Amino acid sequence: MQRSLFITFEGGEGAGKTSVLQAIGERLNNRSDILFTREPGGIEIAEKIRSIILDPAHTAMHERTEALLYAAARSQHFYQKVIPALESGQHVLCDRFIDSSLAYQGYARGIGVDDVLAINEFAIGKRMPDVTIFFDITPEKGLARIQATRADEINRLDAEGLAFHHKVYEGYEYVMERYPERFRVVNADQALEQVIEDVWMILNPILG
Repeated sequence: MQRSLFITFEGGEGAGKTSVLQAIGERLNNRSDILFTREPGGIEIAEKIRSIILDPAHTAMHERTEALLYAAARSQHFYQKVIPALESGQHVLCDRFIDSSLAYQGYARGIGVDDVLAINEFAIGKRMPDVTIFFDITPEKGLARIQATRADEINRLDAEGLAFHHKVYEGYEYVMERYPERFRVVNADQALEQVIEDVWMILNPILG
């Protein structure tokens, strides 16, 4: 019997992860052995923390507060939803996980990747994803997508300056160099249908 896999999806703002995951879910016909979830969020407590983190009115939030809130939401989501699903035999496909914190707070905010990793290892132990798919798109194009498709839903991170989003991109490059064995890179600067197909070509053999 194939062991349960924890597969995560990462990328900067406007990379298209959510749209692709919705399409992948339709292709999988809502298989009972696959759970789709997201971070921050996925369960009630974590969704409430998400609303605090992403509220555009919370511009005074300190970067360390931000990192701790993400870790808190992750811990609750991980132990309440992810671990039980994996232990029951389900594969878990999660929109964002620990790599987001390493890239955004550890690298782009300047807290330090190792310090943010330590916070998260306290929150979830040392359980890392089995496979991580990175949606590769430049910050300029990702932010342009947001302006074109959901300008009325811009959150606190979307509203950061372009220089910050370039640091996030650099952060992901650093994280991928650190954990090359589990990353798969998809060119997200393509038509949505092609990105879906590229992700499907990665997932289909893995999920059987």
